[in-house]
Amino acid sequence: MSSPSAEASSSNRVFITGMGMISPLGHDRETHIKSLKEGKNHFSEVKLFDCSRQRVKTAGMINLDDCSDHHQLSEKEMKRLDRGGKILMHATGEALRDAGLSEVPEGIPFVVGTSAGAMPLGEHYYRQANTLPLNRRGQFSRVEHYQPQRSAATVQRGLGFRGHTQIISNACASGANAIGHAYQLIKSGKKQIALAGGYDALSEMVFTGFGSLQALCQSGIPRPFDADRDGLAIGEAAAMMVLESEESMLARGATPIAEVCGYGMATDLHHLTQPHPEGNAAISSMGQACRDGNIQPSEIQYINSHGTGTPLNDVAEANAICHWAGDHAKNIMVSSTKSAMGHSLGGAGAIESAICLLALESQSVPASLNIRTPDPACKFDLVTEPREAKLDTVLTNSFGFGGCNATLIFRRKT
Repeated sequence: MSSPSAEASSSNRVFITGMGMISPLGHDRETHIKSLKEGKNHFSEVKLFDCSRQRVKTAGMINLDDCSDHHQLSEKEMKRLDRGGKILMHATGEALRDAGLSEVPEGIPFVVGTSAGAMPLGEHYYRQANTLPLNRRGQFSRVEHYQPQRSAATVQRGLGFRGHTQIISNACASGANAIGHAYQLIKSGKKQIALAGGYDALSEMVFTGFGSLQALCQSGIPRPFDADRDGLAIGEAAAMMVLESEESMLARGATPIAEVCGYGMATDLHHLTQPHPEGNAAISSMGQACRDGNIQPSEIQYINSHGTGTPLNDVAEANAICHWAGDHAKNIMVSSTKSAMGHSLGGAGAIESAICLLALESQSVPASLNIRTPDPACKFDLVTEPREAKLDTVLTNSFGFGGCNATLIFRRKT
C-alpha cells in the first residue's frame, strides 16, 4: 500500500480506517466488544492518590500493564510521561497499526481532545516542590511536560511521525469535537487524512473537584437514566481514529471501519455546570449533525448518549432526544456506556465514538447498566441489557460544562 499525502482531496466522504482504544473495559477492539456484551461494571478503589477524606473512593480505572510497548521512547522518557500520555500513546499507536499506516504522512493533522490534559504532572510537581529546599524548586524538568500539547508531541516522537498538533479542550465534548474537526478538515478538501480522538486520565484535582460539586454518585456505581440516579463516576480512557478521504482510502487499499456522516455542535450558555432543562443546545447539536449528513432522525437506530447519571443532565438529554426525534423517539435504542466505565471527560466523546463503531461492527447494542426504575422522561427504547440489533446509522452525544455540545453520526461501511 502506498503512503498517502496529508494534503487536499476532492472527495466529500470521510471514512474511519483505523481505531485504537483503551479504557476500564479493555485495551483493544476485541476486549471492548467482549466487555460490552458481558454487561458488567468496571469500577475499583482509587489508589493513585489519597482518597481518605473523600466521600466517594471508586472510579473506572485502566490497567497500564495493558498499554502497548511499541514505541521509540527510552525508559527514562517513559517515566516522565504521565498516565494520560501513556494511554494516548497506546491508542494512537493502535490506530495507526489498525489502519495499516507503517509510514505516516508528514504533516498529518493530529487533533487531540482533552479536559484535564497533563494536570497530574502539575499535581506531582506541586507535591514535590513543597518538600524541596527553596533552591531546588525551579527545576524545569518537573514542569516541562505540563502543557497539554507536550504529551501529544512526545507521542508523535515515540511513534515516529511529525504532525500538525491541535489541542481541543471543550470540557467533556473535547474528544467529540476533535473528531469533528478532523472530519471537517477532510470533508472540506483541506486534508486527505488525519488522526483524531481524545483522552483523559484520572486526576486528583478533577476527582476532588467533582466531589466538591457533590456530582459523584455515593455508591460509586452510576445509574444513568434511572429515576433515582444520584451522580456520575469518574473514569479514564483514550481513543484515537484515522480519518481518511475516500480517495486516499481507495488509493492505498485500506478497509473502512465506518463512515463519518454528520457533525454538529452548539453552546447553550445556560449555566456553568447545568444544562438547559429542555436541552436546547443538545437539540441544535443533533439537528446540525443530521443536516450536515442529510440524515433524518428516523434513520438513526441507536444513540450512545452523554448520560452521565446526574439528575439534571440525564433528564435534559432525554427531553432533547424526544423533541429532536419526535414520534420516532420510541423506536431509537439509547444507552449510556458511562454506566460501565465512568465519565472520562475529554476522552468520553472519543471512546464513545469508538464504542459506536464497535456496535456497528458487532451489530450489537451496549446496555445502560444499573437501572432499577427508568426515568419517566425516557420515552425512547432504553437498553438495559446488551442486545443484538441491525444497525446502519448511529449517533453519539457529548455535552460539557459551560454548555458545550457535540454530536457525531456514523454509518456502517457499505
